[in-house]
Amino acid sequence: MFARFDIEKERLEEFPQRLGTLLDEQLRKIEEIAAAKDAGYEDVIKRLEEMDEQRALFFTPLSHLNSVMNSEETKKAYEESIAQLSLFHSRVSQNRALYEKIKAIESDDIYRKRVLQNEIRDFRLSGADLDEEGKRELEEIDLKLSELSNRFAQNLLDATNSWEMVVESEEDVEGIPEEELAKARFEEDGRVKYRFTLQMPSYIAYMTYGPNRELREKIYRAYTTRAPENAEVIDEILRLREKKARLLGFDSYASYALQTRDARSEDEVMSFLENLLKLSIAAGRAEIEELGRFALREDGLEELESFDIAYYSQKLKRELFDYDENMSRPYFEKSRVVKGVLGIVEELFGYTFRKNDMRLWHESVECYDIYRDGELSARIYFDLEARREKRGGAWMHDWETRFLDSRGELHLPSAFVVANFSPAQGGEPSLLRHDDVVTLFHEMGHAIHHLFSAMDERSISGINGVAWDVVEFPSQFLENFAYEAPILERFAYHYRSGEKIPTEILGAIKRSKNFQAAMAMLRQLEFAIFDFRLHMKLYQGAEVRELLESVRERTALVKTPPYNRFEHGFSHIFAGGYAAGYYSYKWAEVLSADAFFACVAEDGSFDREKADGYAKNILSQGGAEDMSTLYKRWLGRRARPESLLELYDIGSGE
Repeated sequence: MFARFDIEKERLEEFPQRLGTLLDEQLRKIEEIAAAKDAGYEDVIKRLEEMDEQRALFFTPLSHLNSVMNSEETKKAYEESIAQLSLFHSRVSQNRALYEKIKAIESDDIYRKRVLQNEIRDFRLSGADLDEEGKRELEEIDLKLSELSNRFAQNLLDATNSWEMVVESEEDVEGIPEEELAKARFEEDGRVKYRFTLQMPSYIAYMTYGPNRELREKIYRAYTTRAPENAEVIDEILRLREKKARLLGFDSYASYALQTRDARSEDEVMSFLENLLKLSIAAGRAEIEELGRFALREDGLEELESFDIAYYSQKLKRELFDYDENMSRPYFEKSRVVKGVLGIVEELFGYTFRKNDMRLWHESVECYDIYRDGELSARIYFDLEARREKRGGAWMHDWETRFLDSRGELHLPSAFVVANFSPAQGGEPSLLRHDDVVTLFHEMGHAIHHLFSAMDERSISGINGVAWDVVEFPSQFLENFAYEAPILERFAYHYRSGEKIPTEILGAIKRSKNFQAAMAMLRQLEFAIFDFRLHMKLYQGAEVRELLESVRERTALVKTPPYNRFEHGFSHIFAGGYAAGYYSYKWAEVLSADAFFACVAEDGSFDREKADGYAKNILSQGGAEDMSTLYKRWLGRRARPESLLELYDIGSGE
């Protein structure tokens, strides 16, 4: 029913060769399809979708392992494999005979019509209308871009793993939660010392609680100057993206990217971002002024620097709300939180999760089979603890997709949820910050969007075919519930005593939800505006930094140190899928905020009828229609942008 996750280390060396054999066989079949007389939907599209699934089943385990169990063997196999896949996709997307065949297919089925429209659009965006010289050029560009993105990510991972800071004085770690100190503590020459790294849990711990300002700047400087070699990679990526866009007839890469987005024009995106900036800047300035006054009163600090923000923010937060994340952490034991999240999803949407104790790639990984009305419907894997071999961040990665194949056989979906939470260590379990709990809800929102699909066409099932700037909607929608006391109290029990989380802490979590929300909004707008403007025309060399500085002049509340090279680590747009698309986080948040208020009554209770409608009209539909259409069908109206500011309790100050 489900594919078995099984890549043996000793077979990694053979993987690229085996992949090459598979791709050669698929190219042969595609040529047969293009040349055959049979020209119906089943003869063409269904067979292509089956091959799409076959490739995903074969390649995704390697891609996943390279992210979560990175090694020289996985790197080598992955780099060789993505080069082959890039070449394969270029050849298929530029197959003129196949393109013409698909254009001639007709269907009265609304879902199949959607698939055909998407296929034709994607062929055009992949260069099917180019002459042979243009196709060869585009193929070379795509291959090089794939290699460059992987190089960017690997440079960053290598830089992250190559640096550490050893602290010998107890005074310099005073105030850091014991859970974090235990992970940093080691003995050398008969002395207790503490090792901090650029791995996210360790970095966050010192930046948030580290009392030594010089050491905070030291680790901050190391983090923000990682991978200087990525400067050249960025220039080449931007140059090739611009070249690709112009080759396909677009004035910029941003214009090209919007062809598959919910937003329709560059002006629409920039107006959206500028409006949010205008509405947020006054509140942001008020928040940073409050923080500055606190730092002055607390330590006589006359000027805040970037490496001071997290440290004084947690202190101010504790003073204002008598709360910091260390207070709630003992109540958020990882296994209990996971079970709690699954229980909430079960109750809201009518599914059942049953643990499957299979052997997987790491001992901390868990697998659950998902049932609907007693029938097996999906599978989910959780890999949540940080380790040296895992790249930073959190993400959902789809593996299998729900669809009906040409024989009428139903394929079921599966997905991975990955995070970098503090690992279990020294007999102590993995304990989560509340931010980690929010992250788990967020990634679970992505996962159920893929796993709860009811679509029979693979190309629009789950997250497939969903516009990139609305793909964050289901994840952001679900994360909003991670602040609600009735939700948290279902699983928040002290990991030692079993005591239920105090109502005072739950209240503080709720009250502190929007602490420095405008500052966070401005930070995201800085990233989004920089990204989108970076792709509206070609920037090279020093121009990239100059653009970022010009954006910061309008968004940054504290002057960034001149050594900061944030762009060298901006994986979302240089090693992920967010190029000219980082704005999508806020674009989708309008939907998620509006949906949240639609589903939650004033007394905090959840509207089950609305939840059923959400599952039926949003989660199950995948990419069957534009999200704006699905949303209007669900609530009978468009999402209101004002809901986003209401969610964050941000006033314009005007």
